[in-house]
Amino acid sequence: MSAIIDSSMATEVAPLITIDKVNKHFGPAHVLRDVTTHFMGGEVTVILGASGSGKSTLLRTLNRLEKHDSGTIIVDGIEVCDDTKRLDALRAEVGMVFQQFNLFPHLTVLENVALAPRRVRKTPRQQAEAQALELLARVGLAAHAHKHPFALSGGQQQRVAIARSLAMEPRVMLFDEPTSALDPEMVKEVLDVMKQLATSGMTMVVVTHEIGFAREVSDRVLFLDHGTVVADAPSDEFFGAQTSERIRGFLGQILT
Repeated sequence: MSAIIDSSMATEVAPLITIDKVNKHFGPAHVLRDVTTHFMGGEVTVILGASGSGKSTLLRTLNRLEKHDSGTIIVDGIEVCDDTKRLDALRAEVGMVFQQFNLFPHLTVLENVALAPRRVRKTPRQQAEAQALELLARVGLAAHAHKHPFALSGGQQQRVAIARSLAMEPRVMLFDEPTSALDPEMVKEVLDVMKQLATSGMTMVVVTHEIGFAREVSDRVLFLDHGTVVADAPSDEFFGAQTSERIRGFLGQILT
């Protein structure tokens, strides 16, 4: 994160992620409409909105899983574009956890977590596996290190997926509805790990319908409606005396 120091020695911290007038189309559907916002380092931002509002699309543009049609996205000083070197540098900075776990079924849990540091960062096997064990302990799964993914519950597999993303020591973690594919009794164990990450100071951008998590953990809430930013506010303000009829209606449906 860069700092700008003026003559009075005051320090202004620059955003870790800047999004400026970003648009995205899928055929005739205009799914992101001049989206402009930013995310600060150490901040937890939750993106809310109805299905089809553009939440996941916006999240996926941050690491170029979706290409934006116009506008600018800059992550930790790296412009998001098709340049291979920039893209490799970007994806080393950004971890992502998906709805589905996407673990390699033929590898053990330990091997899944250690793989990216070994392949991308060229970390020696012994060091990578030692770090992987530490991360598995952090998400409560050290005892399952030598099992294969099929032997784990859905909640456990998602916690492995979080550990795998953390293994690359990212500057920011993106979560795309990480609990939506889980049975209700497994949701809490994943949210508890995410809460621990939030309290550790990890920069997080989370697409979720878990309103309780959003209220408890988020610093900011971004609300999208038909690809447009309707609200971008501190969490207390967003969940407080909400003036937007659209947002009140959304929260009313979610909370009832």
